[in-house]
Amino acid sequence: MQNLAYQEMTIDDYEQIVKIWSETPGIGLSEADSLPNIRKFLERNGGLSFVCKDNGRIVGTVLAGHDGRRGFIYHLAVIPEYRGKGIARELMGNCLHQLRAAGIGKCHLFVMQGNELGKSFWKKNGWTKREDIVVFSKENQE
Repeated sequence: MQNLAYQEMTIDDYEQIVKIWSETPGIGLSEADSLPNIRKFLERNGGLSFVCKDNGRIVGTVLAGHDGRRGFIYHLAVIPEYRGKGIARELMGNCLHQLRAAGIGKCHLFVMQGNELGKSFWKKNGWTKREDIVVFSKENQE
């Protein structure tokens, strides 16, 4: 693990990152995570999402974007054998730094209800669980 490199995520990383997401318990994937949709997300939110590579192999990943007022972090994941080494904190820090540089002072994230590992990570890293918000979702199809 001497060769860890943190880089901006590109669409060329898609196959490796979706494999990591799909193999990480607690990460929910949907059509929003398809290749065309991730391509649009990265184009709209350039410079905000990152991967961590060890000798060219992606071992950690995070998506981030904003709506002009608030930042959002999605799909922070590190493969099991690389956990506990600060990779997730570094990826999160890169996102927050770039969001601040874009003038975004507050960030939100979503954690699946049963994702205890994720909830523990975010709490340990200074994030506050909101009790005053309920999320509603709707498919936007005709």
